[in-house]
Amino acid sequence: MVGIIMGLKGSGKTKKLVDLVRAAVAEETGDVVCIEKERKLTFDIPYQARLIDAGTYDIGSYEFLKGLICGVHAGNYDITHFFIDNFYKLVNDKSPSELERFLAWLEEFSEQEKISFVISISADPEKFGESVKKYII
Repeated sequence: MVGIIMGLKGSGKTKKLVDLVRAAVAEETGDVVCIEKERKLTFDIPYQARLIDAGTYDIGSYEFLKGLICGVHAGNYDITHFFIDNFYKLVNDKSPSELERFLAWLEEFSEQEKISFVISISADPEKFGESVKKYII
């Protein structure tokens, strides 16, 4: 499953993501991973979730982000949930077409590995087509 929490700045995306992380930690038997640009969620999410400060890796590209996700998964096959906060702060290309391609890859990876992904994106949902809107939760 792939889900997107999308809205403009200040619309409560991070709070919703934190609530979903807490629920996943409480309800699931597998491991939960949360990727963020800076360590702002350290005291908001439960300590049982693995918090990755992706800002130290200077991600930039979608390919690098895919490699990070695959690498974390390769090191732990018990992961059931990935959460990514402030997605557009991690990648340089903010074009809808690149996001569509990434989401298609992520959906395929999610189904293959039985991992749920939730991503928060600070953007106006009206600027995206149905291929992106179908993921909005």
